[in-house]
Amino acid sequence: MSNKDHAAVDAANEKLEQEQQGYTHQNRRYVGTKETVAYVVYDMSQSFNINNYSTRFVTSILQVSLDLQTLASAINGVWDIVNDIFIGAIVDKTRTRWGKFKPYLMILAIPGTILSVIYWLLPLLFPNAGPSSVAKFAVYLALAIIREGVGTFQGIAQTGIQATITPHPVDRTRLITAANFFSGFLGEKLPEQIFTVLQDLINNKILKIDMRGLYMSFGCFTVVIAGIGAFWFFYVCKERVMQSIEKPSIMQGIKSILNNKPVLLITLSEMLNGFTVSGSENDYLIDVLNFASLKFFVGIPGAIVHPFSYMMVPWLRRHFSSRLLYIIATYIGSILKIPVFLVGCIGGKKNGLYKRWLPMGIALCLWETIFMFFYGVRKVIPSEMYNECMDYCEWKNGYRSEAMTSVAKGLAKKLTALASSLISTQIKKFIGYDLTAYVRGTAQSDETKFGLFAMFTIVPVVTSSLGIIPILFYDLNGEKRDRMYAELLARRAAVSKEVGSGDADAVARAAEAQMQVGK
Repeated sequence: MSNKDHAAVDAANEKLEQEQQGYTHQNRRYVGTKETVAYVVYDMSQSFNINNYSTRFVTSILQVSLDLQTLASAINGVWDIVNDIFIGAIVDKTRTRWGKFKPYLMILAIPGTILSVIYWLLPLLFPNAGPSSVAKFAVYLALAIIREGVGTFQGIAQTGIQATITPHPVDRTRLITAANFFSGFLGEKLPEQIFTVLQDLINNKILKIDMRGLYMSFGCFTVVIAGIGAFWFFYVCKERVMQSIEKPSIMQGIKSILNNKPVLLITLSEMLNGFTVSGSENDYLIDVLNFASLKFFVGIPGAIVHPFSYMMVPWLRRHFSSRLLYIIATYIGSILKIPVFLVGCIGGKKNGLYKRWLPMGIALCLWETIFMFFYGVRKVIPSEMYNECMDYCEWKNGYRSEAMTSVAKGLAKKLTALASSLISTQIKKFIGYDLTAYVRGTAQSDETKFGLFAMFTIVPVVTSSLGIIPILFYDLNGEKRDRMYAELLARRAAVSKEVGSGDADAVARAAEAQMQVGK
């Protein structure tokens, strides 16, 4: 071959490489309008609930003692860790004509909804049982264990379907951004907001409605509506990222985690962040300010800012590293609470501003508004970084292990979260929280009120800061990320061509080639 021919070949290869690397930034679409709408509805269903009040429900409505709650959390936490490993292995080995994840989503959708309805109806089953009732605790614990098992299957499958619904990173970012934007714009939090206002009207004797009945009716209503919306998405969605023909073994699944640096760094960051000890905003607003609806009013300016935060995501994605955006997304909320705490401390424990709704309303309004500038980044970037880690696994190993990776990532986080949850519950007991005060209409002590305020504001800042360190070493950016997607594009096209040919030998060669990538 002449020098001229060599030059032509080199030029052609260079042009192909440039085209492939430019693929990462092309605006390609694989997910159609119907499926996009279904995804938006699904995203709304994930927030169409009153789950932010679930802790208060168990503590003040169902009235399970804090010691028994701690015991239930410990038992359920151990079960959660055990079942994750087995369920993750089962899901990763699944291959059906409907996909790897969709069967679990479809089969468990209705049972999961029924179990959640039973959860919200527990006060009806035990109307006169005290906080230490053994029968009530036994049913509560059994239901928690069953829901945890079903929830693990659903959680792994939901994470997997989001990583495989489209093979293109830009299309995936568009889908996640659109879902979060429209679900927020269309009022995904409306049930919670209405519920909050009704609580205030009942607490201030304006409405004569039983608080237990309010919790049970709202809980069941939101569960059923959210279940219907999620089921529709599960029915119409498709998995478009091809799984390896050969099913990865458990050891290959473990290997795919250990040699996946991006996943390890995110997992370590989330594990350290999981040590965060925090209190409930609802506890502070209700038990200290006696104004649960304040959350709605202070959020009005932020609601105006909220849509614009999603418009900033594509620009931020192009100009800043995933590492920086992840740190901002994860920690900006906690950092902004420092000035809120300082304002509340003015006047001391007994007469501090933290007890007065007007100055704290202004402080919380400023916090919420600034926080909402970064809300789009918070909702999109962590999800997209996890999806990129799954693509990195395929690039490095020749197969995907969404389930086992999700399990490993979740286990590390759950272990630390379990510890922080147990600590938070015991701190609540230490500061003298009265379980019956909410239903009886009496106030907590000054010491308890200040403790609730500190747990909501400054304690999370101090206990979460170590999580920043691992993510500083995340390097799946720029040229490395572009090269990964360019090579994945070519590899997937070759495998698809072999499989589509119908030649058994070609299929075998494709399977062997996939499994040899990481060796």
